[in-house]
Amino acid sequence: MPHRHQRDATLLWVLLMFAPLLAQAAEKCKLNRLAVVPVTMEGLRPTVEARINGSPALFTLDSGAFWSVLTPASAQQYQLPLDYNRIPGLYIRGVGGNARVGITTVKIFTIFNVPVHNVDFIVGGSEPGKGTVGMLGQNILRMADVEYDLAQGTMTLFKPENCKHADLDYWVRPGEPYSVMDIEETTPSEPHTTGKVNLNGAKVRVQFDTGASTSVVGLHAAAFAGVKPGGPGVEPDGYSTGIGHSSVRTWLATFPTLKIGDEEIRNARLRVADLGEVDMLLGDDFFLSHRIYVANSQRKLYFTYNGGPVFALNGSRKTPSGAAAVNPAAGGDTTAPDTARSIAESTAEPTSEKAIGGSPPDDAGATPTSAADLARRAAAFAARRDFEQALRDFNRACEAAPGEASYFYQRALVQFALRQPEPAANDLDHALTLKPDYVEALVARAGYRRSRQDSPAALADLDAADRAAAKEADVRLTLAMLYGKLDRPVQVIAQTDLWIAVHEQDPRLGEAYNERCWARAVLGQELDQALRDCDAGLRLNPAAPHLLDSRGLVNLRRNRLDKAIADYNEVLKINPKSAWSLYGRGIAELRKGMTAQGGADIAAAKAIAPQLPELAQRIGVSP
Repeated sequence: MPHRHQRDATLLWVLLMFAPLLAQAAEKCKLNRLAVVPVTMEGLRPTVEARINGSPALFTLDSGAFWSVLTPASAQQYQLPLDYNRIPGLYIRGVGGNARVGITTVKIFTIFNVPVHNVDFIVGGSEPGKGTVGMLGQNILRMADVEYDLAQGTMTLFKPENCKHADLDYWVRPGEPYSVMDIEETTPSEPHTTGKVNLNGAKVRVQFDTGASTSVVGLHAAAFAGVKPGGPGVEPDGYSTGIGHSSVRTWLATFPTLKIGDEEIRNARLRVADLGEVDMLLGDDFFLSHRIYVANSQRKLYFTYNGGPVFALNGSRKTPSGAAAVNPAAGGDTTAPDTARSIAESTAEPTSEKAIGGSPPDDAGATPTSAADLARRAAAFAARRDFEQALRDFNRACEAAPGEASYFYQRALVQFALRQPEPAANDLDHALTLKPDYVEALVARAGYRRSRQDSPAALADLDAADRAAAKEADVRLTLAMLYGKLDRPVQVIAQTDLWIAVHEQDPRLGEAYNERCWARAVLGQELDQALRDCDAGLRLNPAAPHLLDSRGLVNLRRNRLDKAIADYNEVLKINPKSAWSLYGRGIAELRKGMTAQGGADIAAAKAIAPQLPELAQRIGVSP
């Protein structure tokens, strides 16, 4: 059980904006609220609204970023000049490697509703995702004490007075438990919120990082704690990306004990990955399950537990109806959930058991009263995979503000996750009635309409999104993929041309090269450029089967039969049931006079995908 810090029964506390707060019954300690910042969860990503030279800009709230960052695409979109010579050789380091960066200056950056002149940003790295233009980092966050209450959709900046020895967990009622831990002093060169935790008995250095969607243990720290890839219970978990252009391999492992300050979490199921010099990141899954006050003024961190799962928020499980959730924006098929990717995947029942007494406070932040407050809390519930509660709050938000398109769009995503496609489609329609150029809603409805085999309507939505989106927008890659699923290779090339031009550092670059290579191969046009695209993708991700399969089709189109067979052989070593590779290899073998082998491969391909010969013939690929 964590240590129970008891509070004086005469504790006074006030929750009035911009008014001094008494942190405890000590008259000289005052917490002055500088700003209360609305934070909206976009999946497991906290976002904050700002303005760049008067234009709206959505940022990822990233306590793990030492400085605020804009992506190269965003700098171009906002017409911000880059200077690579102000600090020669400057680069940023993160998951996925290093990224070369430049500097830009925003003449008027409006944050927390305050316009600030001549603010410098680093420009570089990959897209943070979720429609954000960059990351709001520690050069802004470390200016004061920071309270993160992501479950209620707020971040608050405080300036304490005479509170050096006071407990600053002002929201905790007398007798209720809370936890506290020491953190390291922040400096301009070391601005991150870091401290020591106990992992399986090993002391490891942890960084509190709202830029990390889920918590991750570094390979070296995991080994120090007795957990290694290939060991008992350590399972491969694919790849993750970060600021760099490379992907890093990840594993899932159970850590019997994790003690953070006074709080102990047992059997925590955590990701393990190569984090470089960082021992461990506590990400948004931890932030959502706790209310956290970072007392930079004291070099302490206070936190309380909100209830529910602590980690594993992005694990997959069945939704309440018993079927997997569907992502219409990814073109998911609502009739075939096993092949779809979830928009807001559910989590399994908590694999971590909290040793904490009492119940979470029922007043964790002011009770939401406005539609905006309700919507932000609903988004936090959705991020925590509590879709039923999220739906209840979104219902109230939509009733309170029937003219706000974003609430209907967000409610649609929750309804898709709950396997309620008809109400979700109605909400998307309503959102687009209110805001016809709502790009995210157009993309989501296009994916849904495709899943219903309504290709003309889906194409109409994609075309509308194409017209509405900024040419540098990250959504261009999603549009390319959806156009590809609707057999529109010309549009795929147009979208990837726009995306690749401003995303040269993005870890998805190989994916974009593959989309463009395949589209050209399908058209049978610009095959030399198609080959260059596939080769460029394979340099980034050697032996990637989808790129090898695409290059195989390019070589088949060019009648380079031996090279085509070699590419298909490599794919089939990895995936022996790749229908396209079997069919393409069969055609190449038949053209070379290898009748028996070619016939066997084509028969095997037909058994896997009976419609494939018709599709191949339609694009001019036949024996």
